[in-house]
Amino acid sequence: MSGDAPRNDVVSGDVVKGEGPVGIDELLERVRAGYARVEARDAYEAARAGEALLVDIRYAALRERDGLIPGALVVERNELEWRLDPQGSHRVPEATGHDLRIVVICNEGYASSLAAASLHRLGLYRATDLVGGFQAWRSAGLPVTY
Repeated sequence: MSGDAPRNDVVSGDVVKGEGPVGIDELLERVRAGYARVEARDAYEAARAGEALLVDIRYAALRERDGLIPGALVVERNELEWRLDPQGSHRVPEATGHDLRIVVICNEGYASSLAAASLHRLGLYRATDLVGGFQAWRSAGLPVTY
């Protein structure tokens, strides 16, 4: 067998002949090329205007240590797709349709990029993530509760 065996493209799910594994930096670059990420202030304004659902995927220890974003829906990363799929039987009430604008927030803006790409695969094409994650939110002086 040659190195040209078909492989799944980790971003789109498409089979790409001759493409080998990619590193995480390249994967993030590819994923982020598929949508426009948002800055903290823009996410805050969109949520305040009712135009976006903020979804905090940080694990409990980080939320306990650093606080919460008021109004953000907390969904553990390992449950994200099940909770936000508008067709899913385990969806949250906020998962109202595929046109929902979702801003995924992790601690520093890395895991959230991969999570947003996963939501795109479910047809949630308006999903995006917060550049710099929760740390950027806090650094921008935006509301945090403890």
